[in-house]
Amino acid sequence: MDVEIRFDDAGLVPCVMQDAQSGEVLTVAYMNEEALARTRETGEVHFWSRSRGELWRKGESSGNVMRLRALRYDCDEDALLVLVEASGPACHTGERSCFYRGDTEPQPAEALPTLARTIEERRGADPAASYTARLLAGPGALGDKLREEADEVARAAAGEGDDRVAEEAADVLYHLTVLLASRGMSLEQAEAVLNRRRR
Repeated sequence: MDVEIRFDDAGLVPCVMQDAQSGEVLTVAYMNEEALARTRETGEVHFWSRSRGELWRKGESSGNVMRLRALRYDCDEDALLVLVEASGPACHTGERSCFYRGDTEPQPAEALPTLARTIEERRGADPAASYTARLLAGPGALGDKLREEADEVARAAAGEGDDRVAEEAADVLYHLTVLLASRGMSLEQAEAVLNRRRR
């Protein structure tokens, strides 16, 4: 990190922990200078517990370790954004994120990460009871299904309204996500290619 982080009078800086793959905000905690140094040295997120008055490694008791993927700081250099690879829930309640209460109406940016998790949950389901499980059990037909859905979105774009285009695009995204999952891949791998292309 090429700047001096501005810790507050208590020697702390707030940290927003964000899932590097999905972009979901997982929790907010605090680091002191030692926690920041340990995080950078070990690649595992460390915080300063204000309630216990001690340094702690995220996941040391729960096993839900958060591996550091990137560390960013804000324009005033007094807040951190810690992008992580989460090995389990971030919240002590067992929820994926600490922000599971309040206005929980799903937002557009949450759709694909939630879809990817749902597809993984369906992997072991009975193919007779789950369309997703059926696709995963017989991935040979997925290419044909994806071509069919891509053709449908192209036809909708040529002569139908925006709602139909959005519906058909959603079908393409769903089938593409299942196709990637059937190969043990994730949307993150395609997104990484897009990021490389914009450099």
